[in-house]
Amino acid sequence: MYARDQASIATPIGVVTIIARGEAIDSVHIGDAAVSRGTSETARNAADQLEAWFAGERQDFALNLKAPVTPRGMALRDGLIAVGYGVTMSYGELARRLSSAPRAIGQLCARNPYPIIVPCHRILGSGGVLGAYSAGDGPTTKAWLLAHEQRHQPSALTA
Repeated sequence: MYARDQASIATPIGVVTIIARGEAIDSVHIGDAAVSRGTSETARNAADQLEAWFAGERQDFALNLKAPVTPRGMALRDGLIAVGYGVTMSYGELARRLSSAPRAIGQLCARNPYPIIVPCHRILGSGGVLGAYSAGDGPTTKAWLLAHEQRHQPSALTA
């Protein structure tokens, strides 16, 4: 078993803490913690990528995440990751896209151990209702993350 390490970075939504074990990220938490860079390359790399995301310089992540227990769990997580930066969709729409049920997508988002990295904040209730968010300060954090992505959305038109 590899040693556990963590890195914590200050962000506009609170301290984001990355828990790493070996070469994989175990989880990400938003809340109160002391800021630290971590000692492992895995934790430091994740912290660097998250800092770049918060600076508007990065739209996706290249991190090794701990694998879900089942192949179906991996397919659902991959489908959630595929929801593009600055894009939102409803639980029902993502469920249809992944041949799943809206309730399963809700569970996926509620139990997401990687907020921001696995972008469950991009999933909304029907009619565009913000809905719940299981990290940070809940819907307030979700609203900030969505607004951040809108502010840093690349221009649709490049000549």
